[in-house]
Amino acid sequence: QVQLVESGGGLVQVGGSLRLSCAASGRTFSSYTMGWFRQAPGKEREFVAAIKWSGGTTSYSDSVQGRFTISRDNAKNTVYLQMNSLKPEDAAIYYCAADYISWAPRVLSSYDYWGRGTQVTVSS
Repeated sequence: QVQLVESGGGLVQVGGSLRLSCAASGRTFSSYTMGWFRQAPGKEREFVAAIKWSGGTTSYSDSVQGRFTISRDNAKNTVYLQMNSLKPEDAAIYYCAADYISWAPRVLSSYDYWGRGTQVTVSS
């Protein structure tokens, strides 16, 4: 069983930055692909970024490529999402997810555990 707790969301102006964190419980964090997804009101949950359990492979959606960076610290059981140059369309609830020894980063159903999310609001 893995529990995921996101933090770091908030209100930011267009062009600003935020860093989201996701703290995971359990001793096998390093065996999980970690992903970030987001869901805006009235829209489906969508893939944002993912990082393989080893940390050497990452994947990003086209909409955030070059602006967002995912990283992980396996010693701290934490995954991060650095978000720069934020746009109004980045506003959403951001969810952290864990996928046990699998690399299908964009497939929601592949993920075994989900956090409750953290709200990101971007003001213009």
